[in-house]
Amino acid sequence: MTFLLGTATAAHQVEGNNTHSDFWIQENMEHTIFVEPSLDACDHYNRFEEDIRLMKEAGLNAYRFSIEWARIEPEMGKFDENEIAHYRKVLESCHENGIEPIVTMHHFSSPKWLITEGGWESEHTVAYFKNYCQYVAENLGELFTYVCTINEANMGIQLAAIIKRITKQMESNIQVGINMPVMKDYELQMNETTRAFDLSTGENAHTFLSQRTSFGDELIMRAHEAARDAMKAVCPHLKVGLSLSLHDLQAADDTPETIKNVEKEWQEEFLHYTPYIEKDDFLGIQNYTREIIGVDGIQKAPENAELTQMNYEYYPEALENVIRKVAESFKGELLVTENGIGTADDERRVQFIDTALAGVKNCIADGIPVHGYMHWSLLDNFEWQKGYSMTFGLIAVDRQTQKRYPKRSLSVLGSYADKFA
Repeated sequence: MTFLLGTATAAHQVEGNNTHSDFWIQENMEHTIFVEPSLDACDHYNRFEEDIRLMKEAGLNAYRFSIEWARIEPEMGKFDENEIAHYRKVLESCHENGIEPIVTMHHFSSPKWLITEGGWESEHTVAYFKNYCQYVAENLGELFTYVCTINEANMGIQLAAIIKRITKQMESNIQVGINMPVMKDYELQMNETTRAFDLSTGENAHTFLSQRTSFGDELIMRAHEAARDAMKAVCPHLKVGLSLSLHDLQAADDTPETIKNVEKEWQEEFLHYTPYIEKDDFLGIQNYTREIIGVDGIQKAPENAELTQMNYEYYPEALENVIRKVAESFKGELLVTENGIGTADDERRVQFIDTALAGVKNCIADGIPVHGYMHWSLLDNFEWQKGYSMTFGLIAVDRQTQKRYPKRSLSVLGSYADKFA
């Protein structure tokens, strides 16, 4: 089997003008927590052919991208055939360039109407998501094999835990670009959000990145199961899974209390999801760093540690450790669906890739079924609430002209295609 080596993006972060989405609404509020709006983003919606061609020229053979639900179903129950035609062109372009598409059905952003209907804490969302996924499979399913239903299905629970820790004045290693609300603005933001999504006074907007309850956590997994079963019923050839945000959890010492804390963290971050993914064809692993855990919980990064733009530790060795830990419990196919670094120094990115892929090769040599690696990200893009300040891309983008400038790291990543053959 050919090892899948490629890059990853998310629709809202790169396409531009995702006007029917919840993120677009939030970015453009008067008291928004976003540092800037996404606007045209990287204009990938119009420039996907150029971007896919750059991947091919670098030697890559796979591309993980998301189909935007808010484009496909901008109003509840009303599907846009023009947007299906657009994503058909994207998929066809992948095949024309020898690129295996890995399709994500939901990557954080949702239609505005879904949030108005109760969002990711509403029982109805299970059926809404299933219907959307089934529609895409019916219309496009013959053009792809791998499909990831939900990106980082555990992110809401992680955010809830992190915000709880922040209230105790602890630093956190969150693998997504969010900002903490300033308390004086919090009430204004909440009230404005309620109005923007046509909710009743006092009613919360439950976006995918809202702090998640245990009910919402379970609901997302049931939405995954429903979507998986519906898509495979339409297209039995599909390989369906989801992705999880996973840290390399390391014990600061060998005391019983510390070991118990590490085990508890892994249970919350990964193990309690395993009953929902037993029937999946693969699992997407998304890792960026490690967390050191002691008697009092998660610790700050070591004093002299190198930090990335996201303010967590530069630690590419984490990926191998996470793959090995996941493989103890999940016996199916594994894909690294995200791994990367926010940095202005592309040589550090090159070194990160070298170390991370050496770890992947070690895992494969030991018989762990790792079938692919998708580097985050193809382009310097919109890092959610942090805007365009975080540079994760293998390709730089001029924000004024949208001109692409491939970095050395792109060709370095591509050079590994022969090494995994």
